[in-house]
Amino acid sequence: MEFILVNLSYITWKDIVMYAVGIILIFLAIKKEYEPALLLPMGFGAILVNLPLSGAVDQMMNMGGTYELVHGPIQWLYNTGIASSEILPLLLFIGIGAMIDFGPLLSRPYYFFFGAAAHFGIFAAITVSILLGFSMNDAAAIGIIGAADGPTTILVANLLKSKYIGPILVTAFSYMALVPIIQPSVIKLLTTKKERMIRMAPVEDKEIPRVVRIIFPIAVTFIVGIISPAAVSLIGFLMFGNLIRECTVLRALSETAQNALANLITLLLGITVAFTLQAEKFIQLETLMILGLGLIAFIINTAGGVLFGKFLNIFLKTKINPMIGATGISAFPMSARVIQRMALKEDPENILLMHAVSSNVSGQVASVAASGLVLSLVLGYLAG
Repeated sequence: MEFILVNLSYITWKDIVMYAVGIILIFLAIKKEYEPALLLPMGFGAILVNLPLSGAVDQMMNMGGTYELVHGPIQWLYNTGIASSEILPLLLFIGIGAMIDFGPLLSRPYYFFFGAAAHFGIFAAITVSILLGFSMNDAAAIGIIGAADGPTTILVANLLKSKYIGPILVTAFSYMALVPIIQPSVIKLLTTKKERMIRMAPVEDKEIPRVVRIIFPIAVTFIVGIISPAAVSLIGFLMFGNLIRECTVLRALSETAQNALANLITLLLGITVAFTLQAEKFIQLETLMILGLGLIAFIINTAGGVLFGKFLNIFLKTKINPMIGATGISAFPMSARVIQRMALKEDPENILLMHAVSSNVSGQVASVAASGLVLSLVLGYLAG
């Protein structure tokens, strides 16, 4: 009993706040079904790492009169899978690449422009972060939140050695989960009902030759890798996963990457990231600032895509629905589904899904390319 009371005495108000954060994440995962594969392990992990003298993280334990370091499994996973190698997010990229069908985008390559337009928020957030006093590497990691790509955010924040990696990752994954809430609000603010009701003619996907589907991931890896060598691991693992899918001779491996591998790595990644949610490092003024800056980046990215669509309509005879511009972010395929639901709400017969998917796929590539560009610029600046 005395031992229990001693352990309870170690609990601080910051620990209690983190227990609440963990419970909220679990609630959002189960009740609201917001990215449950990520938020549920993150929430549970937030509780684990903040329990007094938690065995989930490294502790100095009294072993018969001598103190020895005992490694906790969550800290070991973090140090091995993220801090020293970034292998967990990269393995997840293989699964994501295997899931993506670039066919709709290859049929309509002009949708690449939406992916580019929907990433201005990254650079806006970086600028504001620097003005608020964050260092260059911390500001760059914060800006990547706007890409709505959790694995990419993990990789960039870790490579840049950001000291705010915990708040950055929680913010990134939280806003990814809140896409169905944030994007509709921004879109409605920037568009009229008439614009949201614009119908776009259904476009039959062209039959993309197998050789083109195989060449595409290889060519993208070459192009992005030469332009931004720092992004080679990001784009390489994504495109390798897609090559497994498109080569058609590794169907079993493709299905494994899309399902078993992606699900397992997502689960491990969620509970591993929870290591960064230790109360002493997480509860600080900068956390609130990062939450605000991440939201700014996310809103500007969404707005950039929508406004680009409205801009094109000035010159186009056949108008496009500007809502599809919002899918230029990397939240695939969630953003495309959100836009389709919004379209059906305004007009029950308006089918925008294939257009939205094309733009959403471009956002996946654009987020990796933009992150690689940021890495190259920042690492070059810091080295100089």
